[in-house]
Amino acid sequence: MFSKAEASQIRQQFWTVFGQYIAPRLSAEGTKINWINYKTGLKHVYFRMQAENRCARISIEIAHPDTGIQELFFEQFKELKRVLESYAGEEWEWQLHDTGMDGKTISRIYKQLEDVSIFNQNNWPQLISFFKPRIIALDEFWSDARYSFDALK
Repeated sequence: MFSKAEASQIRQQFWTVFGQYIAPRLSAEGTKINWINYKTGLKHVYFRMQAENRCARISIEIAHPDTGIQELFFEQFKELKRVLESYAGEEWEWQLHDTGMDGKTISRIYKQLEDVSIFNQNNWPQLISFFKPRIIALDEFWSDARYSFDALK
């Protein structure tokens, strides 16, 4: 078991390693990008990568405070489901109105990897292999799909 400070340090180490590993990769539009803190340019829509003690998840999170508007965004993503899954090369899970880590209502589209731990450095190659192609696929998807959300801004 790790202390809170040790756990925080291990998380920071992992994300630093991952960031250095993926940094040379340019975005779908050919620009430098902060892959760890990906900016969608759309308020309340986030691409998140999370790694914990038992699993890892990459997701699109819709966190609009108005659940009706949140549902509109979710429905727009559903219209693009085949496009997203063609870029990702796999099916993702779709979850309307769940509770986020901060206790607020969010909607989430995600892919999860079980039985891995950010606290086990032997799992880091597996975590990197999980996150890298999916965040790149999300970027390529978003490069095409973001314009579908202009009316919802």
